[in-house]
Amino acid sequence: MPINKLKQITSKLPLNKSLVSYDWQTFNSDLFAGIITAILLIPQGMAYALLAGLPVQVGIYTSLLPALMYVLFGTSRVLSVGPVSIAAIMVASALSSPEIKALGSSTQNAMILALEGGLILTIMSAFRMGSLVHFISQPVLSGFTSGAALIILFSQFPNMMGIKIGSCTSITECLNNAQSSLNIFDMGIGLLALATLLLMGAPLSKLLVNLGTQQTIRTGITKSAPLLSVIIGTILVTAYSLDTTHSVEIVGHIPQGLPAIGVGFLSTSYDHFLALLPSAFFISLIAYVESVAIAKVMASIRSEKIDTNQELTALGASNLAASISGGMPVAGGFSRTMVNYSAGAQTQIAMLIAVAVISLVLVSISQSLQSIPKAALASIIIVAVYPLVKLGSVVNVWKQDRSDGISQLITLLGVLILGIEEGIILGVIVTIFCYLRRTGKPHIAVVGRIHDTEHYRNIRRHKVETWDNLLLIRIDENITFANINFISEFIEAESRETDAKNIVLIFSSVSYIDTTAILYLKELINSLKHKGVVLHLAEVKGPVIDKLEKIDFLKDLLPGQVFFQTTDAVKCFAPNINEA
Repeated sequence: MPINKLKQITSKLPLNKSLVSYDWQTFNSDLFAGIITAILLIPQGMAYALLAGLPVQVGIYTSLLPALMYVLFGTSRVLSVGPVSIAAIMVASALSSPEIKALGSSTQNAMILALEGGLILTIMSAFRMGSLVHFISQPVLSGFTSGAALIILFSQFPNMMGIKIGSCTSITECLNNAQSSLNIFDMGIGLLALATLLLMGAPLSKLLVNLGTQQTIRTGITKSAPLLSVIIGTILVTAYSLDTTHSVEIVGHIPQGLPAIGVGFLSTSYDHFLALLPSAFFISLIAYVESVAIAKVMASIRSEKIDTNQELTALGASNLAASISGGMPVAGGFSRTMVNYSAGAQTQIAMLIAVAVISLVLVSISQSLQSIPKAALASIIIVAVYPLVKLGSVVNVWKQDRSDGISQLITLLGVLILGIEEGIILGVIVTIFCYLRRTGKPHIAVVGRIHDTEHYRNIRRHKVETWDNLLLIRIDENITFANINFISEFIEAESRETDAKNIVLIFSSVSYIDTTAILYLKELINSLKHKGVVLHLAEVKGPVIDKLEKIDFLKDLLPGQVFFQTTDAVKCFAPNINEA
């Protein structure tokens, strides 16, 4: 490739914009943030790998090459991409079915999920489908997140307490899989880790604030809690050989060195890829939605801008990188991103430094990590996931909007009872049903003129002028196949209640009208003509009038007219009114 062409390509990378004004002060901030983020990522990555039912090194590998890809292509300067709790539990759900287990190893299946997810996101990027982020409503996403977080908590509490439990992707499955044998040594380590994490959270942060400690220092100290908790647990296990004498579960052997890059998993059968494709679609979609949501929050704090289509490219590349480096599907994580930001990260270089630190650990002291107790990692997951449970949000949303409340509640219950993928499918279906139900019965108002003005308002809400020969009806929704029957019935019912010979439909809120609706309107026009009533339109928007003109609708409307303003219609049919 010619050098000039290469320079032209690299100049368009988001990272290049960050480096234009890069200086030593910025590097010092990124260096500190990168080290602190790495301290969090190592134990957290291991914990999320166990949550997904994978070897712990998979979580560490997933924090390397995928993060580098996001650094190159991502538009957020502080978003940290890697293994996250929600994606991990979705991976566990995908890998837990007997059909998938029979196809290959869990690690191979996770790599295929990452590959398929990366391809899906890349294809979406090519078709500029970044706006897809808006197709999953916030209530559904919130209900899904809370439900998945509760499943994670139910699956990890037994692990923290030393109770044997297999993988589970619903509350009922978690309860059925739990065994009664409790290991008090596992429980002791888990509770000690939990206490360390909690005390080094808000209480220690408040103490450091009172002592006048700088924010970056506070972040460095408090966010090292996961590392400290696993160090304490590892020391106890090693010092007293708890893994052999008291059956304390540890992570076991971790290969030394960086992950091997390869595509050996591609040799599997077509049916294998096809079986994992539905799960890969849901995982990648949720990963994208959550990543963009986090990136937008951080961008608003930092007065920056996020390109949703570019984020598709970045997350697609990150997942493809995970697939060829022994990883699992990735997304932007809220906790690690907040740590990166709070520690003072200024650019994507902070994540490069974090990757370098993690790589150094893998090539030097990875053997020291094999005695980390699983109970300590379970505690890390519990503390990280607990804030995602927002049951009070269901009540608040219910009070604000009953349909959204129903969608959120059904999604939550669906995830808990049926499972991860089934729950979100159910939530989306309910949301679509509620939307169609709401749009199927749009708000329609009979309006009149507020005295001595040109303002027209609902006759049931305001004291207004009306006229015997004129009926004004305002439609506050686009007119489609879903609601045209309701609208037609409303107009005919109102026409029967009055002696008005002229009905004016006010289209000020109508931006779109479909073919079915136009056919129904033509029938309505003819029906009203037989009764001696003429239908007119007012305040029709440009795109709507263009469409009506193309199909000669205005000829069918005759002798009805199209008025520029509602006032023009009123002056035409009620000429003796007092002008404002």
